[in-house]
Amino acid sequence: MAPNLSAHMTVMQNAVQRASKRLLRDFAEVEQLQVSIKGPGDFVSQADLRAEQSLRDDLTKARPGYAFLMEESGAHGSDNWAWRWVVDPLDGTSNFLHGIPHWSISVGLERRLPDGGSEPVAGVVYAPAVDEMFWAEKGSGAFVNERRLRVSARRDMQQAMFGTGIPFAASSATLRGRFARTLDVLMPQTAGVRRFGSAALDLAWVAAGRFDGFWELQLRPWDIAAGMVIVREAGGYATDPEGGDPRTRGDVVAANPHLHPLLCAAVREGLAAA
Repeated sequence: MAPNLSAHMTVMQNAVQRASKRLLRDFAEVEQLQVSIKGPGDFVSQADLRAEQSLRDDLTKARPGYAFLMEESGAHGSDNWAWRWVVDPLDGTSNFLHGIPHWSISVGLERRLPDGGSEPVAGVVYAPAVDEMFWAEKGSGAFVNERRLRVSARRDMQQAMFGTGIPFAASSATLRGRFARTLDVLMPQTAGVRRFGSAALDLAWVAAGRFDGFWELQLRPWDIAAGMVIVREAGGYATDPEGGDPRTRGDVVAANPHLHPLLCAAVREGLAAA
């Protein structure tokens, strides 16, 4: 059974649930727009912005002094913030755009440290289309809805399933090359590599044991902040390929404790080869 929600977690879950209601209505509409000549691109952009505004309104009302880092509108609040929300109102926009029901709302909470750095202390990744609420707070464990989460126990790379993000048309040639080399290293070692299209959900799936690990390069803070807390509270590791903070440059490797060093080594090998 899940523990009672803290004040912070209650605020976060209420905010994402309210934002999800409009997104679900928009998602039903975008499936119809698929067949139009104009296409649903502008519609989805507006859906994204409306969801972000809903989240900002609710989180600000509950915690007026907290700062924000948001995908669409950037940073808000004091530069000397003590607490900061890190928000992606629609992670998996391309899936949403194509009527694929694999997208999420991600809200992380960061706390300022005495040395001037910060640490992620809570995270929510909500998949409205399937009503799965992944959540965690530092020191309290990770959950999906009311069920406790644990990372997988697999130790053998040949039995492991990994998630990733594949660079697309707008990605640099350098990034595409790094991904191709890393994939070339990993493919002969694993049971499979999957690309589902929402990094926040991929991290949550590592926490749930659905993926044994996940890696992606050049993500943004709002892609990582919530999911890394959920992975760590489920007993896994979420770092960059060298074992540092993945928020620093956006390169993330997440996995169970047995496979994390092996996945990091494979990603480093791929980067070096590229």
